[in-house]
Amino acid sequence: MNTLLSSVARGRLVAGAVAAAAAAGLTPLAAQADTGKLLLTGGVSTIEGAAGGGLSPWAVIGSQASGGEIGVAAYASRAVTDDYALTGYGVAVGLHDRFELSLAHQKFNTGDRLGGLDSALSGLPLKQDIFGAKYRIAGDAVLDSDTWMPQIAVGIQHKRLAANAFTEGVVEGVLGAKRSGTDVYVSATKLFLAQGLLVNGTLRATKANQNGLLGFGGNLDKGYELRPEISVAYLLRKDLAVGFEYRAMTNKLRNEFIPGALEADHWKDVFIAWAPSKNLSLTAAYVDLGQIAPGLTANRKQRGAYLSAQVAF
Repeated sequence: MNTLLSSVARGRLVAGAVAAAAAAGLTPLAAQADTGKLLLTGGVSTIEGAAGGGLSPWAVIGSQASGGEIGVAAYASRAVTDDYALTGYGVAVGLHDRFELSLAHQKFNTGDRLGGLDSALSGLPLKQDIFGAKYRIAGDAVLDSDTWMPQIAVGIQHKRLAANAFTEGVVEGVLGAKRSGTDVYVSATKLFLAQGLLVNGTLRATKANQNGLLGFGGNLDKGYELRPEISVAYLLRKDLAVGFEYRAMTNKLRNEFIPGALEADHWKDVFIAWAPSKNLSLTAAYVDLGQIAPGLTANRKQRGAYLSAQVAF
């Protein structure tokens, strides 16, 4: 949710909107006196580094920079499920509330209960780098909060999976996937300021298997697919928000010997985000990633906890 105000006139418009909401007895968002920003309007950092929710990018531009300024946001996150763990960290640069550039690194580790394949895969690290760019093409979530006009942005994420014996021998050699790929997406973010409600929809064109951690394309299908992503956040108070996310995944891998062994389910989470100050946000979530390579995990659902911290200037 990051909408940065580019002038004193814009700051006055936002202050007026907040005052009107307070007068109506509705949940307002508190403006920051020195920047004209609103608490939590920067969203958080996604697992891919872009500004948005934990799982999905939004149309907002990261950092605390307003129009005419350059800002930076950095994050670290950790998700742990029954059989897997994902550690991530990265940085995003916001340019004039118009452009965003991001860089993220992910490390995915398998657990020690991978039915019959422990010796080969236990503790196996998969590492991925993600280079992202986002451009706001229309709308202003705050200034357009009293209309139906959303903020709209387009983005691109180039992902590269690090080489190791598994990614080269299995992902590329056996499954026919590539170690690098590019996602393209469009996001629309609508903020209902007076009600303290934000809704985001993202449509992603992707070839990624499990967000790219199992490569791109594969022996089942090598082409792009369109996948929807949905986020809803509600402000309980000016510094505290709750919400949920849904992200549809692709299925492009087939195991010739175990049908369905590499199927992917859609990802979901329920989160709470707290901003103790305008420069710091903390996010906790319950995540449900469904089955991840169910042929290795006896069809167990991958559910667990997600924690993330972001600092932004």
